[in-house]
Amino acid sequence: MVKHWASGLSAGLILGVSTWMAPAQAEVDLDVVNEIRHEGLHHSQVMDTLDYLTDVIGPRLTGSPGMNKANEWTREQLESWGLENARLHGFDFGQGWSFDHSHAWLASPRKAPLIVYPRAWTPGTDGPVQGPAKRVKLEDESDLEKYAGKLEGKILLLDEPREIEKQERSPFHRHDDDSLENMERFPIPGEAGPDWRQRRVQMHHFREKRNAFLAEEGVLATVHISSRDYGIVRTGAGAAHDADAEAGVPAVQMASEHYNLLARLLQRDKAVEIGLDVKARFHDDDLQAYNTLAEIPGRGRNPEIVMAGAHLDSWHPGTGATDNAAGVAVVMEAVRILQAIGVQPRRTIRVGLWSGEEQGLLGSRAYVDDYIATRPEHEDEEQLALPARLRDATWPIEPLRGHDRHVAYFNFDNGSGRIRGIHAQENVAAMPIFENWLEPFHDLGATTVSSRNTGSTDHVAFDAVGIPGFQFIQDRLDYFAHTHHSHLDTRDHVERDDLIQSAVVLASFLYHAAMRDESLPRKPMPREPED
Repeated sequence: MVKHWASGLSAGLILGVSTWMAPAQAEVDLDVVNEIRHEGLHHSQVMDTLDYLTDVIGPRLTGSPGMNKANEWTREQLESWGLENARLHGFDFGQGWSFDHSHAWLASPRKAPLIVYPRAWTPGTDGPVQGPAKRVKLEDESDLEKYAGKLEGKILLLDEPREIEKQERSPFHRHDDDSLENMERFPIPGEAGPDWRQRRVQMHHFREKRNAFLAEEGVLATVHISSRDYGIVRTGAGAAHDADAEAGVPAVQMASEHYNLLARLLQRDKAVEIGLDVKARFHDDDLQAYNTLAEIPGRGRNPEIVMAGAHLDSWHPGTGATDNAAGVAVVMEAVRILQAIGVQPRRTIRVGLWSGEEQGLLGSRAYVDDYIATRPEHEDEEQLALPARLRDATWPIEPLRGHDRHVAYFNFDNGSGRIRGIHAQENVAAMPIFENWLEPFHDLGATTVSSRNTGSTDHVAFDAVGIPGFQFIQDRLDYFAHTHHSHLDTRDHVERDDLIQSAVVLASFLYHAAMRDESLPRKPMPREPED
């Protein structure tokens, strides 16, 4: 086993007689890259990890028994590879939820099976139920008043039917030269649009009222149309996960073609009767959720940390293969590779496998709050009554001791497509460093450094408090077309070769970030927006 010590040298380049100093370039240790490539390309275990998470453990909704098993298994697996301080990091979450089965059928005017999956955190039916279907609009409080006393014993269709989208292009996508070149261009930000947070707050308040109304009225269940077509059922939460949240009545997501069928029959004034049988349960014995953490310790007493992370939680219809067991497997494989070749990094390399990402980046935000930076507590009662994910940001950011110690965070969460480059998140000083680090992987298709921001996953929690946080550019394959949050998110849609390539690239990024003489450049600290 070879022990690797620091071999990189970083230096500014003085241009002529100018006093301007170019960003420090990142020398690449090609000997270590050779070892990373050999171990990762010829002795990969990434699919073993993915298969266990998906086929054996299965769905991993935050707070569910599946997620608890995944936390324990990943902790034990990282520890078995020799990583140290493998542990679970808890944070307040609420109740868990899981389901055993869901069946639906058209009983009248003819008989036919219907494709449905339950919405998370809604109750089961307590055995088979059957009742008349009714199409209603419940979008504001005036609608609730309109239907008071008229919905008992009904199964409600709450969405508009819609046209099935014609697939004129392949749903499977890989980047080509044009799409990567376009990604290298930075679009000037436009003016801020409507306040999305306020819309989310309004939706939260109304959903609570609607759920309570449905239960009080004696509604049997609600049915919602999938946002995907061709029999794909894409679903999420039908109620909040807070311990005291109003769960409402059983709610199911239905394949759009079957939902449209029911809507057309109702438009013809046919008496439509449907049946449901959903077995679901809540788990409130532990109201915390957990992240899995482990590390390769830095040499000597160096307290600095380089992190890689991916969210371990998933939605419940499939097995969370592309979203995001793929990312977890890549991150775990990257540190396994480094451990297998015997690196001794200057900085600690830490893994974070997050919970609660699908409910609002909760796990990564909890880690940031506990280890990196905090914000002042809200004093407004209206804000405190909201879930933490919906509260307005408070200022100023108050760095903790770990703020200076966390040098970089690299995230993997856009399906199982291979790494084609990295989003620099407007950190232009880091771009030439990343270009150097990518050069040994051009032959594997990783070539592009984009200055653009990308959001909606766990690097955002780090970037929001001034830590260099990055998400890789990936081929999206059929992630958004087929698997994202759907019942098709299974092992069959994962590309083995892409995961192997991604783990090798990530391992090299972690190694070079951990060995670099200087920390990665930082952007200006975020500041409170002006009114």
